[in-house]
Amino acid sequence: MNPAADPAAVPAPSLDAAGFHAALDGYAPTPLRALPALAAELGLGGVALKDESSRLGLPAFKVLGASWAVERALREQPGVHTLVAASAGNHGRAVAHVAAMRGLAARIHLPARAAPARRAAIAAEGAEIAVVDGDYEEAIARAAADGERDGFLELADVGGSGPARWVIDGYATLFAELSGHGPFDAILVPTGVGSLAAAAARHGATTGAAVVAVEPATAACLTASLAAGEPTTVPTPGTSMAGLDCAAVSPAAWPSLRAGIHGTLTVADEEAHAAMRELAAAGLAIGDCGAATVAALRALATEEACRELREVARLGPGTRVLLIATEGPTDPRAYATIVA
Repeated sequence: MNPAADPAAVPAPSLDAAGFHAALDGYAPTPLRALPALAAELGLGGVALKDESSRLGLPAFKVLGASWAVERALREQPGVHTLVAASAGNHGRAVAHVAAMRGLAARIHLPARAAPARRAAIAAEGAEIAVVDGDYEEAIARAAADGERDGFLELADVGGSGPARWVIDGYATLFAELSGHGPFDAILVPTGVGSLAAAAARHGATTGAAVVAVEPATAACLTASLAAGEPTTVPTPGTSMAGLDCAAVSPAAWPSLRAGIHGTLTVADEEAHAAMRELAAAGLAIGDCGAATVAALRALATEEACRELREVARLGPGTRVLLIATEGPTDPRAYATIVA
């Protein structure tokens, strides 16, 4: 539970990016997948999964934030020739993809434990790869240093900079696509540094949905931050949910998270893997981070420890729940092993 939740204090979502995204080649709203068996099992009115496994030619939602942040940045800094970013995989690939679209170079800093398949996918977009001997936070520091060079722009989804704020605004398109499909009573969203969760909180504040953040048990930086009432850094020993393996929330996202997130749930790797197999059996290829919301919903609906948050989310026979499935199989070999 988040005792500081105050939806009235959450900023309104920006709608500036939606028109920009709609004009991009290959744009289409990502589908909503009904999960009737899960809804029946948990006694809910309905469960829908927002399937981000194919978004503008990439297997994750991140390109929405990256493309809008680059657009905004180039309006102010037309002399930029190289984009730099830190990433565990999806953000870096999105930045590299957008750089190629805009005729720019890209350098992506990756933590040493980034999966080889994710490194290769970024390189295939034409980016230079810089593997740091450290974790994601070390990669962030290296990217920030690069961003100080003339003609270089750090495109971060963490921090308090303009690009970090524009990334959140870009993610608003995902929620704008829900128009005509709602309303939803509760939204479960995977949360790393919190940029997507901030966009979810802004959407929830306008629609009245309870927003629940889902984190790895080994990288629950938002859970710790809400408990402390301020951004708090946590150790990150590692998780297969690579896109959520973050030690601290983004300062740009924090105000929306603190006021707009009703509570958090943590998921172990094994629970995310079980959810991946469950979704695969239903014909949906969803990666670790996206599948985590399925595991979290089952805990929210059934576990005694979640009773208070369950009441806040108003789970019951008429409740409609939205799960954000943020990625497809971004590491195909690992995915095949898990679902086999």
